[in-house]
Amino acid sequence: MIDITTFGFVRHGVTAWNKEGRAQGSTDVPLDADGIEMAEHVAARLSGEQWDIIYTSPLIRAAKTAEIIARSKPGLPLVADNRLRESGGGLIEGMTESERVEKWGHSWRKLELGFEPQEEIVSRGIEFIEEMNELHPDKRILVVSHGGFIGRLIKELVPHKDFGTDLENTSITIIKLQKERNLCELFNCVKHLQSVE
Repeated sequence: MIDITTFGFVRHGVTAWNKEGRAQGSTDVPLDADGIEMAEHVAARLSGEQWDIIYTSPLIRAAKTAEIIARSKPGLPLVADNRLRESGGGLIEGMTESERVEKWGHSWRKLELGFEPQEEIVSRGIEFIEEMNELHPDKRILVVSHGGFIGRLIKELVPHKDFGTDLENTSITIIKLQKERNLCELFNCVKHLQSVE
């Protein structure tokens, strides 16, 4: 029988900076009250599912989301891995789009502002996936991380699909690693928030 490792990617709950449209990157911004409530909703959903281990970004907004999920699944190991941190935003961290335009103009994306290079983000993500696939073959692994990082990783793992939308806070995306072509079983699902006003 072929081992199939399954990854469930969960974006962290919402923060004040998310609501203000500020780039977070590697800045350690905590969940706000809504973010904690969202994390509790996704934890309740995941409590009824079979998962074997949780890995999390060490940044507090992801780590707190992962901690809330872990509380709903007693005995499940929770491991922080720095490779799961958000992509570094350099000089734009803490700024809104209008503030960036005001400071650097509409072409700010073309400037050298200290962003973490795309290849480095992808490299650490793929290194993590390959290592987990070897360590936990045929297991179901929850990964609590960040929208930008997860989005880039999904594009690498499932290049034949076009995922044109930003990931919602506490969304779940499930990918099964397969020899020929990885399978995206679920994408950006937030049905656990539908009962939330």
